[in-house]
Amino acid sequence: MKHTTNQVSRRLFLRQTGKYAALAAAVGTASVNPGRLLAQAPELRIREVKAYPIYINQRSDGLLDAPSFEGDDDPRRWRWGGPFEQLPSAIIAVIKTDQGITGFGMGAGGSAAVEIIDGHLSHLLLDANPLNVEQLWDQMYTSGIFYGRRGLFIMAMSALDNALWDIAGKHAGLPVHELLGGADRDRIEIYQTNGNFVAGQAAGGRNFKRTTSGGPRMTEAARSAYVNSVLEARDALGPDVRLMTDCVSRDGTVEWAVSLAQELRPANLYFMEELLSPDDVFGYAELVNRIGGKGAGWTRIACGEHEYTQYGFNVLVKLGAAEILQPDLTWCGGTTAGKRISQLVAAAGLEIIPHRGGSSWGFPIALTSPSCTMAESFPEGSEILDAMSCSVENGFVIAPTEPGFGTSLTEEMVLDYRLSLRQ
Repeated sequence: MKHTTNQVSRRLFLRQTGKYAALAAAVGTASVNPGRLLAQAPELRIREVKAYPIYINQRSDGLLDAPSFEGDDDPRRWRWGGPFEQLPSAIIAVIKTDQGITGFGMGAGGSAAVEIIDGHLSHLLLDANPLNVEQLWDQMYTSGIFYGRRGLFIMAMSALDNALWDIAGKHAGLPVHELLGGADRDRIEIYQTNGNFVAGQAAGGRNFKRTTSGGPRMTEAARSAYVNSVLEARDALGPDVRLMTDCVSRDGTVEWAVSLAQELRPANLYFMEELLSPDDVFGYAELVNRIGGKGAGWTRIACGEHEYTQYGFNVLVKLGAAEILQPDLTWCGGTTAGKRISQLVAAAGLEIIPHRGGSSWGFPIALTSPSCTMAESFPEGSEILDAMSCSVENGFVIAPTEPGFGTSLTEEMVLDYRLSLRQ
């Protein structure tokens, strides 16, 4: 991987002077010794915690509209996620300190997550030192463990945790990836999900993923069309690019997944993603043994986009239920959870490829995880998404150099994109 001389020199200087190690240790070990951080920044306090559902792109259109189904067996009944499903229900947390530092963090859960933040989590953050990032994560998680170990609560936490890391980076004058330990690279190959693969290859792309949905409820015609589209993509792109699939399956079965994998075997897929429900961890372990790298398989099994915290990922790792883990850093518990998940994955000798790893929120974990080989492109379609995306050059996602997450978000932009204004 390429890296810039200025970034490497700056990283070496920080390490040599000890500032880099001290800052990384301060954020990473605050739960062990919170008093040390309080002594370092006795005046830094959180003064305001807000969160807003935002309009991200066309996915948010009609989010709150009541659906109209055509009978009890309408296939949409199995797939309509409602107003709180992860991506369409994006939220932005805005945390302000008494020293004028504002942190922004993306999460999800829409108005329900905002209610959790307003009624519960904000009270744990107000007047606290925002640099105690991991201690605050532990306090928030523990306070909600009897009702929020997964789902909405953790998505709400993700927004706050990311905003705290943004504050820590801005306070230190360093990008978040430097606070996480830095990396001996400043870019990662991008992988493109859907779109025009030939055009993407011409722009320098080397990794592509085709998605479908429906699981076992796919019609034969839809399944055949999907299989053909993947095989045609392989023919068009040639043998040297990495090609992947994502089935976005909520209720797939092991036998259905194995059958589909056999049909797609000529495509020489790098991984197959979300073949089963995220709750079917034993089924995923069986897939790893039957078609993945543990057996006489021909692809890798990827999952984790819809898993939560290091505890959920530890189950996947211990059961051997995935070969590629895909946390989304705006859903799984934020950057603190991502750091801990990355350590679990590394210790197990597995691969981590964060969902939307090319976004501002996903890239620090992607960059600092040695096993990560690709960063997924962030969905396009609005000014606010562009503000939360890393730059791309010739098929590579480039690390930001600005403090914090390096977004160009402003409070005015967040307010302008509030979902309530778009209803």
